[in-house]
Amino acid sequence: LFSFNRKKMNLKSERRGIHVDQSELLCKKGCGYYGNPAWQGFCSKCWREEYHKARQKQIQEDWELAERLQREEEEAYASSQSTQGAQSLTFSKFEEKKTNEKTRKVTTVKKFFTASSRAGAKKEIQEAKAPSPSINRQASIETDRVSKEFIEFLKTYHKPGQDIYKQCKLFLDTMNHKRDLSIEEQSECAQDFYQNVADKLQTRWKVPPEKVEKAMDQIEKYIMTRQYKYVFCPETTDDEKKDLAVQKRIRALHWVTPQMLCVPVNEEIPEVSDMVVKAITDIIEMDSKRVPRDKLACITKCSKHIFNAIKVTKNEPASADDFLPTLIYIVLKGNPPRLQSNIQYITRFCNPSRLMTGEDGYYFTNLCCAVAFIEKLDAQSLNLSQEDFDRFMTGQTSPKKQESDSFSPDVCLGVKQMCKSLDLLSQLNERQERIVSEAKKLEKDLIDWTDGITKEVEEIVEKYPLEIKPKSQALAAIDSENVENDKLPPPLQPQVYAG
Repeated sequence: LFSFNRKKMNLKSERRGIHVDQSELLCKKGCGYYGNPAWQGFCSKCWREEYHKARQKQIQEDWELAERLQREEEEAYASSQSTQGAQSLTFSKFEEKKTNEKTRKVTTVKKFFTASSRAGAKKEIQEAKAPSPSINRQASIETDRVSKEFIEFLKTYHKPGQDIYKQCKLFLDTMNHKRDLSIEEQSECAQDFYQNVADKLQTRWKVPPEKVEKAMDQIEKYIMTRQYKYVFCPETTDDEKKDLAVQKRIRALHWVTPQMLCVPVNEEIPEVSDMVVKAITDIIEMDSKRVPRDKLACITKCSKHIFNAIKVTKNEPASADDFLPTLIYIVLKGNPPRLQSNIQYITRFCNPSRLMTGEDGYYFTNLCCAVAFIEKLDAQSLNLSQEDFDRFMTGQTSPKKQESDSFSPDVCLGVKQMCKSLDLLSQLNERQERIVSEAKKLEKDLIDWTDGITKEVEEIVEKYPLEIKPKSQALAAIDSENVENDKLPPPLQPQVYAG
């Protein structure tokens, strides 16, 4: 759906921006709902139809395969009556062929035979009898809070509320015993559950449409809060690998500026700058939520901040062509954690009606579109030469900063001073690098000088060895031998002249 070739991007001559026709965001089957890359461009409804068609087709092919294998087995058994040796050879070839054909997997019906095999059935029965550790484990504080809120909410529905609670408990028990299923099969179970409960609310329990939507939101919140740790970024998928790849890609694109994406947002305006920060905060906060609907709410709040920032900048309502480049810029600047895992989690376990219509579905489809564009971002889409793009990506250089002389007259002094400060910091950084380099060189010279002096001293000592003579006897005092020194007269005293 989001191939982003040059024709679809529709880059304009005077403003080389990013343009995606709104029709490309819709289901490619033409039903009018929003499509999704995870559903191969279909909406949730059309994707389920295509999924069931493919599954029925595969079931028919598997039945034909089973019948053909049965016929071959009967023919092999009949022909084996003649010779015992021929029987062993034929049966071994048949077994090899049968094994090879049974290993053929189709993603739409993966584990079809495994789930219905005897061993699988016995295992499921044993697991159903044994209490699940997750059920006996004490629920977390958040789970307890959500459970109490759900029960209080269902009290307003009276008898239908009791049936809804029973259906939810039954679904959770079923999911606890199906941990070995693939994440796609667990997603299919959740989507079937949403559809069945919604149908019962409308047909059997005659609940008004506005109350049906509220009930479905609470049901999703209750069951997904309990299932979150098992179905978000499971180890059986490559979601974590995709997260790391997207995160690495965004880090490599840290040099992309709003001007390259033609983002109509002026962050020099304090109000706009605050909205950009709030948008980044919302898209990052998405990872902290457990419920798909809450994650969608974060995307919606982020998108509304973007629209408000564009409106304040342009002093007019924002268009779709303005929104998508700005959303791409916000994603690049924020680098949200586990972005692909969150998108996959919403796609798999969110109430499908929210993704098919409404502002939540529109903003989520645009987010998928933005991530797909980031993964395919190249030099031409940024109006750069391939050489410059490669140098920027490898970190050899960075885009030149705007010189202070090239500012328009209406630019405030604060922005000019900021650019001068950035240039000064850049120069200081270069000087610091030179000082560190010279200091390392001086350290090396000092070490070499010390080693040289030590070597020279050792050579001199070795050439001219130092001879130390014994100390001579100390000289005695002059009067040391005068034994009659005690009889000497006293020293002369000065005489005072009287006159």
